Amino acid sequence: MDEVDYERIFDALPSPFMILDRNLRFVTANAAYLETTSSTLDDLVGKYVMDRFPEPGESGRRLEQSFQKVAATGEADTLAYLPYPIAEPNGTVRHRYWTAVHVPILDARGQVEYILQNTVDVTEFARIREMATLPFSSLSAATRLMERTLEAEAASADFRRLFQQAPAFFAVLSGPTHIFTFSSDSYTRLIGGRNVIGRPIADALPEVVEQGFVDLLDQVYIDGHVHQAEGARVILDNEPGRPPQEYFLDFSYNPIRDSAGNITGIFVQGMDRTDAFRATQRQRLMIDELNHRVKNTLATVQSIASQTLRSTNDVTAARQAFEARISALAGAHTMLSDRQWHNTEIGHLVQKELDVFSSDKVSFGGPVLVVNAKATVALALVLHELATNAVKHGALSVPEGGLSVTWSESSGDGLVIDWVETGGPPAQEPTRKGFGSRLLRTVITGEMGGSMEMRYLETGLRVRMVIPRAAYQVQEALFVS
Repeated sequence: MDEVDYERIFDALPSPFMILDRNLRFVTANAAYLETTSSTLDDLVGKYVMDRFPEPGESGRRLEQSFQKVAATGEADTLAYLPYPIAEPNGTVRHRYWTAVHVPILDARGQVEYILQNTVDVTEFARIREMATLPFSSLSAATRLMERTLEAEAASADFRRLFQQAPAFFAVLSGPTHIFTFSSDSYTRLIGGRNVIGRPIADALPEVVEQGFVDLLDQVYIDGHVHQAEGARVILDNEPGRPPQEYFLDFSYNPIRDSAGNITGIFVQGMDRTDAFRATQRQRLMIDELNHRVKNTLATVQSIASQTLRSTNDVTAARQAFEARISALAGAHTMLSDRQWHNTEIGHLVQKELDVFSSDKVSFGGPVLVVNAKATVALALVLHELATNAVKHGALSVPEGGLSVTWSESSGDGLVIDWVETGGPPAQEPTRKGFGSRLLRTVITGEMGGSMEMRYLETGLRVRMVIPRAAYQVQEALFVS
């Protein structure tokens, strides 16, 4: 496949686009932007945007604040219906109205590196609105109503065309009952595709009434103050017969005034921040979980160190045993970390602990079952202790010895793991309970609430461990070996 020429595509976009760096200096602009602003790239590149297009009034302040907000927060921002004059090369000033969408472009570290602006000239729409307020004394009432209806339909069509591609959502509400007269495509998607045009919001979206949003609209309509919210929780009943869905939105309610300054409606704009909000929630939960696990891990390490040193007078052997146990613990943590601390498939866990031994001496298999994070760490330590004992004293200490590890699901017991050594020295019950023996009992019967049976036979050691259902879950029937 040929490489896509994004630079050529950017330049061919019919809508004006330009890019600023973090210091709000021009980086580039496409042909539509250059034509709209009567500029060349040489006029723009490297220049501070507010120096190139100065506007000392309120519009200039709002524009600069929007750029700064995107640079500081890394979140997109939209300025709707912004009056901003453009100076021609001959000095002529064109008074225009714009809608500008500012989108951050992040670097590899997730920091804002550039700001992309897409502008739409809505001057004609503004003129249509102004013309709709002029008297039509020479026309009959019926003709006057028809003309106004046609103009309103044309304005609505132009408005929809201009805003339908915007990443933010928009809606226009008219009158004291907040009747929908416009709904952008993104807003329509947000509300589940419901047809709301011509309907009061209380009828079109009845679930938002008790959530207080209609009261907010009433207040904006009466007082004329802009209402803004970040991360507002909204429950929408988008699919009849299914549970309502939860969303988190950044939005604002802006009063719309006629030429006399009277409020005639409300302009709604915003961004759906649900995914970002939930990602933040998940991150917070993961941090809390990590803090909890770190505390538990430190306690486990402390116990291993204390019990290992207490169980022997040989400092070298104690150090080696301690390092091996910590290595097993670290291996389990690495496995969980690779899966973002989700469940681990038991076959992978057994393989990781036994893959250092010859494949012709060790076999393992069973159905695909996954164990939770707590059980993963516990079983890693148990398998390590059993394998260490087999290498030192059991079947893996002689060339002709062998080991089989199998697991199955018992309807009455839960997860059953069988450790069977054959071909090695006869197994003998130790006269002294070391840390390894105590750890096996503590982990299986205490920490995991299961049971363990150890049989010391002439043919070798046999261990049966039963793990309660709460520590694992069935995935699918599959045999691994």
